[in-house]
Amino acid sequence: MHTPSRQTLEGWGRYPRVDSDVLRAESRRDLVSAVTSNGEHPVLARGLGRAYGDAALLDGGLTLLMERLDRILDFDPETGWLKCESGFSLDDLVRIFLPRGWFPPVVPGTRFVTVGGALASDVHGKNHHISGSWASHVRNVELLKSTGEIVFCDAERNPDLFWATAGGQGLTGIILSMEVRLQRVESGAISMETTRFRDLEEFLDVSAAHVDWPYSVSWIDGLARGKSLGRGSFMAGRHAPAGSKGKAGLLSKLPRALVSGRFLESNLLLNGLSARMFNAVYYRKQFSKRSRSTVSVYPFFFPLDAVDRWNRMYGKRGFFQYQFVVPPDPQHLALKQLLTAISESGTLPFLGVIKEFGTESHPGLSFPRPGVTVALDFANTGQNTLELFTRLDDMVADAGGRVYLSKDARLGVDAFRRMYPEWEEWKRVRDEADPLNMFQSELGRRLGLVGEMPA
Repeated sequence: MHTPSRQTLEGWGRYPRVDSDVLRAESRRDLVSAVTSNGEHPVLARGLGRAYGDAALLDGGLTLLMERLDRILDFDPETGWLKCESGFSLDDLVRIFLPRGWFPPVVPGTRFVTVGGALASDVHGKNHHISGSWASHVRNVELLKSTGEIVFCDAERNPDLFWATAGGQGLTGIILSMEVRLQRVESGAISMETTRFRDLEEFLDVSAAHVDWPYSVSWIDGLARGKSLGRGSFMAGRHAPAGSKGKAGLLSKLPRALVSGRFLESNLLLNGLSARMFNAVYYRKQFSKRSRSTVSVYPFFFPLDAVDRWNRMYGKRGFFQYQFVVPPDPQHLALKQLLTAISESGTLPFLGVIKEFGTESHPGLSFPRPGVTVALDFANTGQNTLELFTRLDDMVADAGGRVYLSKDARLGVDAFRRMYPEWEEWKRVRDEADPLNMFQSELGRRLGLVGEMPA
């Protein structure tokens, strides 16, 4: 096993940054050795670094990089069950299996995540209303505990440990492998329908009209106010039939070197004027009522992946993504109040999406709940941004909602406990799984989910 090196790490939002001893694990033996010989030092497994905040950051401990543990262990072409190591990425999964007629059951907004990270975040996608989140499609999860013991868990076997691990942000142990059931598809294309909506009420009507479509998501103008509050563009999709070919999208066709956030690494370009211009132009660009097209899976599911290191466009101070869900409400009062508070705050979001979740929810720290979820990107402009989020936290908690921990970098303990009332039961299971209190992260420390290492 190699000697760890001291490195500065950051999340995808580039805030915060920490110094950690970093070891790139080459084998399962490296992981077991790192855990059993690490003494009292805290440990955290890290995938491809796409958690926005501090869920995959550990200051002063040992960070284990997992992307080399990416082997395919088995595949059943009759059922679609794939067994793989936890460092196997969705990028490789799509690249290898889509030409063979298979696609992941759930994908988030980027394909550059590992299957271990997908479970640790219990990721959701555009098909949550149909298929739920990642944990609904896995079994035989292999977990390395702090004692060096390796156990299996899923919804049937060791279910308490499984549901603490799904969405548990890597704090119950190191995920070694799992089985995930892929879905059959006939082509690498998506039949897409796009509908422009003028306000929040119309979004909800359009969403209800497309409830039978497997995939749906909407761009939302986070700056719109008054009668235009919640305006945007709704996109519904389904896998196209055999022989279909979808357009790759303009960004995907450009040379990679030209499509890089590094060339725009200054948030001077991201100001109130540019944000309002982008949202206004994008809204008017959409077809007047409805359009249909066939596109590749890549621009439909992973549009931002076409821009290499797009997070650099927010500058060295980074950015926050604030994603929340609020329960169903016939009057949509909380949703309207939240969107109004954001649009009138003077702290302007640059990109935003809105979607209705389905009825499925998981216990523990898993994020998705029935209701409407909104995700908005904000440049890190300092205290004003943080003060806005604190106000929004109270509104979300008062409505019975929650924020997404995998996107978070600053939520306080009190607000967290209001949003996740099952936290005590989760921590009981977690502490039982990790009696040495070895697996830690900055998120876990900040939210009181892990304690100090024993003396």
